[in-house]
Amino acid sequence: MTLLDRNAAVRPAPEIAKRQAAAAGRRSLRMIRWKEASLAYAFLLPSLLLFGIFLFYPLLKSVYLSVHLTDPRGRIAAFAGLDNFTELLASDKFYESLKVTLSFTVLTVPAGIALALLLAALSQGKLRGMKGFQFIFSLPVAISVGTGSVIWMMLYHPTLGTLNYFLSLLGLEPVRWLTDPAWALVSVSIMTVWMNLGFNYIVLLSGLQSVPEEIYDSAKIDGAGPLRTFFQLTVPLVSPTLFFVGIVSVIQAFQSFGQIHILTKGGPMNSTDVIVFNIYQDAFVNFRFGIGSAQALILFAIVLILTVLQYRFLERKVHYQ
Repeated sequence: MTLLDRNAAVRPAPEIAKRQAAAAGRRSLRMIRWKEASLAYAFLLPSLLLFGIFLFYPLLKSVYLSVHLTDPRGRIAAFAGLDNFTELLASDKFYESLKVTLSFTVLTVPAGIALALLLAALSQGKLRGMKGFQFIFSLPVAISVGTGSVIWMMLYHPTLGTLNYFLSLLGLEPVRWLTDPAWALVSVSIMTVWMNLGFNYIVLLSGLQSVPEEIYDSAKIDGAGPLRTFFQLTVPLVSPTLFFVGIVSVIQAFQSFGQIHILTKGGPMNSTDVIVFNIYQDAFVNFRFGIGSAQALILFAIVLILTVLQYRFLERKVHYQ
């Protein structure tokens, strides 16, 4: 008889049964966890397939095309290595597009967030008729980029547009909203602020409505006025919502294309030629898919860096309850 058999023989039967039950319990727990994980992946599989087809595959394809030269049909012609990136970074047009994109972001993001926050603060009350104002302010979220661009194209019309009509009533000269290089980017930015207003308004209104009423009552008891309450109490409490809206707005500004393509097509004099429109011209107008893919990857890196910087520096000022 071996030493192990002797130990098993002298060990009490209840202890052996207890160890066997513990081992069986561990096996059962592992089986339950495996089944739960399998069920979770089964539910995630449709989403993973969609992400793989419409996100991961295009990303990998862009990386592949960025290091190759292509013919007008998009077929690989020759391996280029990093020549596409070198040519792009040495191009003045790319830096002009980056400058226009940054200017467009500065014009649209702060104004869009400030306007949405103001409207949300004015319409969050429970007064009669506020539901109607909330519906009107959130309406742009239901309008597509194409439809909104056509509406604003009519408003910006140099002779038949409503905006120039009101300027004429005031005795002012008509403005060439979309054909003047000094006004084109501003005009597209105004339309973009309006187009993004619905989403920003809905998110910020939800954040404002989540603030407990007891906090406002305490501020009133302490003698705080409306402006002081708003800037020193409301804004810090909704800072997580503002932080989220800011990040999303910056990403949307760098990805803007539809309104620029419809209203100005990058003109006049490339004053609205943002990076995404430049990618469209290189890839689908000039059939330089390698340059277009390289530019798309650089844009991805820029957006990623800006997002990380926002998390690194701006999140410090976010007040989580």
